[in-house]
Amino acid sequence: MLAVFDRTVAKCPEGLRRPEVEDGTKGGGPAALLDHFSSVHEGAVTVRLGSAASMGFSSDRQNPFSPRLFASVDDMFCMLQGALTNIPLLKQLYGLGKTATDDIIIIEAYRTLRDRGPYPVDKVVRDLNGKFAFVLFDSSSNSIFIAADADGAVPLFWGTDSEDHLIVSDDVETVKKHCGKHYAPFPKGCFFTSSGGLQSFEHPLSEVKAVPRVDSNGEVCGTMFIVDTKVKKETGMPRVGSGADWTKFLLLVQI
Repeated sequence: MLAVFDRTVAKCPEGLRRPEVEDGTKGGGPAALLDHFSSVHEGAVTVRLGSAASMGFSSDRQNPFSPRLFASVDDMFCMLQGALTNIPLLKQLYGLGKTATDDIIIIEAYRTLRDRGPYPVDKVVRDLNGKFAFVLFDSSSNSIFIAADADGAVPLFWGTDSEDHLIVSDDVETVKKHCGKHYAPFPKGCFFTSSGGLQSFEHPLSEVKAVPRVDSNGEVCGTMFIVDTKVKKETGMPRVGSGADWTKFLLLVQI
């Protein structure tokens, strides 16, 4: 799976931002990325969602125990790899029927955050048991929601290209080809939204920071993100009934 987002949709984490000097990695923007994805994944389906986002999906060479799913409901598009293990509970929680699939459950969880908040996002993601990674784009608000399970069981990578697009994929070679050293594994137990950036759902009061990634030769080869449990961040909550926009408070934590 592949998702490409314009910089107007999401502010890239500091550790993924490219310096002014180019490093020779392949450019070309979303069109080149989608073309490359289609060329290396048989039966790939690609979708352009205006200038804000592009998505590519394929079931080619997928693990039967960690399938890829794609769903679209209204203006929400979700790609998921992996499987949830507490589906009956989640269907009951979100009022879904027996036929609802894992990706539909993710969309409904997001819809709850968007329409019925303020809800603590960390709690919503913690309620998702299983091995998973997902990318969701809401074209009605140009908002994204990305998360990976607490064990990092499903590899997910993200980075930035020469045009400052945010690129997310389970295919590390695609990310490396277009991002060079400006990519990182998506951190386990974390989520990312347009409105609040990167946070840990396991340690919602702790900061997530970028540190250099070093190869076997001791050379810096990129970035990785870790949860610094020693550093706590300030939190705040909107007043009930204040009419505040949910996107501004999506990542605020209820204590």
